[in-house]
Amino acid sequence: MLLIKKYYPTEASLSSTLFNSPPFQSFTIFVLELSHNPLSPIYSPSFTPYEHIVNFDLPITNPEKNAFMSDPVNEIMVVGFMLFFPNYLTFSAKPRFYVEDLFVRECYRRKGFGKMLLLVVVKQAVKMGYGRVEWVVLDWNVNAIKFYEQMGAKILQEWRIYRLIGEALQAYDHVNI
Repeated sequence: MLLIKKYYPTEASLSSTLFNSPPFQSFTIFVLELSHNPLSPIYSPSFTPYEHIVNFDLPITNPEKNAFMSDPVNEIMVVGFMLFFPNYLTFSAKPRFYVEDLFVRECYRRKGFGKMLLLVVVKQAVKMGYGRVEWVVLDWNVNAIKFYEQMGAKILQEWRIYRLIGEALQAYDHVNI
């Protein structure tokens, strides 16, 4: 919660740092969009987008529908996203994808969309010969933990996350190397 109070990303700050490299070579974000209408084809030299038809048994109550419309004319809305990037593993001498964020809006959870996003990244890692896909989850997020375990992911009890942030990070501004 501390990060939410201190950092306020804007559309400009995100787009200036996230979208400067081709997919899979640096930060990559997959946006999952949903529409009642067929989506227009998207052409990319480095990635072929996945298209999947989903039929819902019941209508979805979507109280934030207007806020998440990426194309109101064609009724295309954002359902979720995944942000990931490659880095290198010296243990296995192979690159990996590190998933920074996987988010599916509340009204679309437990409908297979999180699995769809994660599978796209996992399949790309396999295709590229990467050694693993890795991420962290908060210990209180029981639903996410169950989801990841159902996907076959294993929790690594022996690892701990360390972080320099705020004043602890800024304290190194004037340290001589």
